[in-house]
Amino acid sequence: MAFESRHSKFHTISEHPEDEQLQEEEDEQFIDPNDVFIELAEDGDLPMDEDDVEVGADGEPQLDESIVFEDNSMQHFPNHKGSVFAISTHPVAPLAASGGEDDLGYIWDFTTGEEIVKLTGHTDSVTATAFSADGELIATGGMDGKVRVWRRVGKENWNTWEFLTELSGPDEVMWLRWHPKGNVLLAGSNDTTVWLWQLPSGNTMQVFAGHTGPVQCGGFTPDGKRIITADADGTLIFWDPRSPTPLFKLSPSDARFALDGITALAVNPASTLAVVGGSSGGVRVINLSKGEVISALAGHQEGESIEAVEFLEFAGAGIPPGAAVSASGGVVVTGGTDGKACIWDLSTMRLRATLEHEDAVTSLHRLPPPKGHLLVSASADKTLRTWDARTGTLVRENKGHQGPVLDAALGLGGGVVVSAGDDGVCLVFPTE
Repeated sequence: MAFESRHSKFHTISEHPEDEQLQEEEDEQFIDPNDVFIELAEDGDLPMDEDDVEVGADGEPQLDESIVFEDNSMQHFPNHKGSVFAISTHPVAPLAASGGEDDLGYIWDFTTGEEIVKLTGHTDSVTATAFSADGELIATGGMDGKVRVWRRVGKENWNTWEFLTELSGPDEVMWLRWHPKGNVLLAGSNDTTVWLWQLPSGNTMQVFAGHTGPVQCGGFTPDGKRIITADADGTLIFWDPRSPTPLFKLSPSDARFALDGITALAVNPASTLAVVGGSSGGVRVINLSKGEVISALAGHQEGESIEAVEFLEFAGAGIPPGAAVSASGGVVVTGGTDGKACIWDLSTMRLRATLEHEDAVTSLHRLPPPKGHLLVSASADKTLRTWDARTGTLVRENKGHQGPVLDAALGLGGGVVVSAGDDGVCLVFPTE
C-alpha cells in the first residue's frame, strides 16, 4: 500500500456502506461486461496463476523461503487487525499504547510483547493514543469522534487499568495532547473545533472555534501556558487556554503565510518560536510573542507535504550551550513526503544538513539530553533511522516492517523506538 499523507489517510477508511451501494448500482449501468477482461484481487494485485504457487501435501500454498525479510527488531506486537495508525509510550514504565484500523487500542509491554489491556469502545479507527504526563491516565481518540480515557488501578505496578470516562464533542479526532504537567487533555477535530477537558472529572474547559478546516495539528507550548493549533485551510491560531478568543491568528490572506494547508508544527523548548510546515512543502518560522512570520525555509520539494517537525537540543555550529540555544531558536528538523529530513539552524536560518529516506518521512523524534543530538526518523520506506544531527551521519538503520511506518515513539529514556506499521504490526528497536 503506497503511503498517503497521514492527514488524508485516516479518511480513506471511514466509508459509508450506503453510499458505496448507490455507487455500485450507478456503475453497473455504465459498465459493459465485454470490457471487463480480468478480475483484480481485493488488494488490487493481479491474481496468481495456479502454476505460480507450490502446494504442499496438506493442500496449503507453500511460501518461497528464498524471500528473506530483514528484521532487526527486539520485540513485536501483532495483535492489531489492519493498519496501526498511532503509537505512544509511557513516561516511566516499558508500556506502549497503539491504535488501529480495527477500532481497537492496546496497552502492551514493549519488553515482552505481552498485551496488558485491550482498549475497547470505539466504533471506527483509533487514530490517536496518549499517556498523561504522570502516566496515570491513557486516552484514545477515534474517527468515531470519541475520546475514551482509562486510569491505572493501584500503585503496585502499571499492569492494571480501568475505564474512566468517555469524552464527547469532536466529529473525528485528529490528534490528542496532554498538558505537560497536569491532567488536562486537548484534542483537534475534523470539524474545525478544538476541545479542552479536565480529568478525571471529564468536564469541558473550553471549545475553541476559529478554524475553517480540519484541525490537523496542535498542542500545548512546552511551558504549558499556551495552545497552538493549525488547520487544513492554512490558518494558525495561538490561544490562552483560559479564553476562547485567540491571542493571534495567521492565515493565507497574508501572502508570507500561504502554505496550502498546515500539516505539521512544533514549538521550541523556550516556547518563543513555532515552526510550521504545509502541504505544498513550505516551512515558516513564527515569533510567538509578536505573532509574526520571521522566516521562510526552502529545502523541501515543492508540492510534497511536511509530515513532521521536531526541535533538537544540542550545542555546536556557532550555537552556545544552555539557555542560549533556546534564545537563538536552536535547531529544528522538518520531514516531508519527498523523503527528506532537513536540519535547520534557526540562529542563521540556514540548512545544516539533509537526511535522506527512499520514501516519505512520517515522524521525527529527538532523544532526550544528554543525547539530544540524536534523531530518529520513521519512513514509508519501511525503515527507522537514527542520525547524528550534528553531522548528518547515519548511526543506525532499523528494518522489520513490510509496509510504511506510520508512527513511532521513544521509550526507556530514548533507549528504544516503538513503531506502528501499515502492515498491522508494532515493532521495538534499539535507537543506537
